[in-house]
Amino acid sequence: LLRGVSPPVAAPLAVAQAEAFPQPASQAAREDDRGLAGADSQYRDTVLVPRSRFPAQLPGRLQPEAELETQQKCGFSELYSWQRQRKAKQEFCLHDGPPYANGDPHVGHALNKILKDITNRFYMMRGYKVHYVPGWDCHGLPIELKALSEVKGAENLSPMEIRQKAREFAERAIEKQKSAFIRWGVMADWANCYRTFDPKYEANQLRVFYKMYDKGFIYQDYKPVFWSPSAKTALAEAELEYNEQHVSRSVYMKFPLLKSPPKLTSVIDGSSSASVLVWTTQPWTVPANQAVCYMPDSAYSIVKCTTTGEHFILAADRVESTAAVLDRQFEVMSTCVDLADGSCAHPTIPDRVSPLLPANHVTMAKGTGLVHTAPAHGMEDYSVASHHQLPTDCLVDEGGFFTEAAGPELQNKNVLEEGNEAVIQMLQAAGSLLKEEKYVHSYPYDWRTKKPMIIRASKQWFVNTANVKATAQEVLKKVKVIPTSAANRMLEMLDRRTFWCISRQRCWGVPIPVFYQKNTGECLINSETITDVIKVVEQQGTDAWWTLPIEQLLSKEAVAKAGGHDVLDYVKGQDVLDIWFDSGTSWAHVLEGAAQQVADIYLYKNTLKVYCLPGG
Repeated sequence: LLRGVSPPVAAPLAVAQAEAFPQPASQAAREDDRGLAGADSQYRDTVLVPRSRFPAQLPGRLQPEAELETQQKCGFSELYSWQRQRKAKQEFCLHDGPPYANGDPHVGHALNKILKDITNRFYMMRGYKVHYVPGWDCHGLPIELKALSEVKGAENLSPMEIRQKAREFAERAIEKQKSAFIRWGVMADWANCYRTFDPKYEANQLRVFYKMYDKGFIYQDYKPVFWSPSAKTALAEAELEYNEQHVSRSVYMKFPLLKSPPKLTSVIDGSSSASVLVWTTQPWTVPANQAVCYMPDSAYSIVKCTTTGEHFILAADRVESTAAVLDRQFEVMSTCVDLADGSCAHPTIPDRVSPLLPANHVTMAKGTGLVHTAPAHGMEDYSVASHHQLPTDCLVDEGGFFTEAAGPELQNKNVLEEGNEAVIQMLQAAGSLLKEEKYVHSYPYDWRTKKPMIIRASKQWFVNTANVKATAQEVLKKVKVIPTSAANRMLEMLDRRTFWCISRQRCWGVPIPVFYQKNTGECLINSETITDVIKVVEQQGTDAWWTLPIEQLLSKEAVAKAGGHDVLDYVKGQDVLDIWFDSGTSWAHVLEGAAQQVADIYLYKNTLKVYCLPGG
């Protein structure tokens, strides 16, 4: 701006400027608003403002068209290929953790993609050759459920029909998201995007699976896992969300004492009845009870109820609070520190004996200090059962219903609904129920179906994270993580979780490439079987696992190497891999053949927190 104080001198130039650059009416109006008219008019003609016919802004309806035209004319989409072709000594690789292909693009996608784009352009302007291949996570339960919600009679579809519907849904979502990302101007290798359902990607994923299996990092086992009755599949701990207002039906119940712990024998005479007092928020697990656990080196009391004359055993620290809850008065008869060698009768199954066993997971924070132990329905319970060689039979099916083994009174009843009620009624009929009350607490839910979870023993495939924990923690310490709190969180997770359940009982996913002997159930997987399967998958994709007969997937040579005789003695496994395993192996596909095999940065989003891992 040229400013003058002598209007006669500046006026000719101002007039010339006005003729060359006519000022829009809107601009003049803004000047009036700023007070350049009226009392200050003597200065207005001294302000030399360029004037142009070019509009200050476009009407809203024209903006998208103009932006798109600018993108096309300026060749924005060619920027990535141009910078890949230029000579550069250094390469920068940002690995794209894939978004999920189950919906329209939203602000979360924008946050993630734009942050990555800012990073890539920063390094490109510094002279680096940027490597950035976008991709999509295409398998899994959320896509399967959304696809099936669009179909009538979905429960009658075959696995291949479900897979086809899910694939079509994912493809539509990918096209919507991809168009949006390109429209946002994200610089990427859009011609070579990866999708986790592409045959070559799936083949690379199976190679990673077998390498981990061959090194002992993947194994199969029968043990309790988080189970979603609504989705009929196992889930990993990371797939849970907790409902802080979940209401359970908690019960106080008694287990009649069969064999008194030696330290209490002198107190309990043969003429008086005594019971172990137990509290649980999951009555439906009582039919699977195999033991009652106590805390080692803690004091336990035998008390006498002043109204009924019954004797109960419970933790000394819980006597007062338990008496208050039950609205009874307890008289402490004796206290000891060890309940070893004691046993009691099951409250609803007369012939079953439940031993008293020490366990470190028992807490004095609530309850009676004695824990009902059902090995098929608790992680700690299973650990106790394994140590003491107790049965771990599961009485609940995939849908969360009691099986025939639970008995006619419970069979086909939902464990979280009428099955729970039936068990409580059985406790009442047996005279074992002391009190029932509602209990509000934090409880795990399936993060997709939003329905309650249960813990259920089943045969699953696991990653042995305990074996790699020390190495992973050591490597993570060398990675620069922003913010540092994210690194601490990951280190804590590695320390806490000893295994990762990677098998899912669905059909829209990458099959776990294992065959099973029909009679023994023994699994068959070796270098020959995996080579044969990968060869087929690379050509036909994983649909072949469902469409081809076993003779085209499993060779006679592989069977013979395993000591078998006939291919038809085996069946294909029905489990698929967790989608976190899908996306977690994306490096094996995207960085294959790249100049460097390790990404410089991996950026991922957790709600609105963005964590950045540069250097590894």
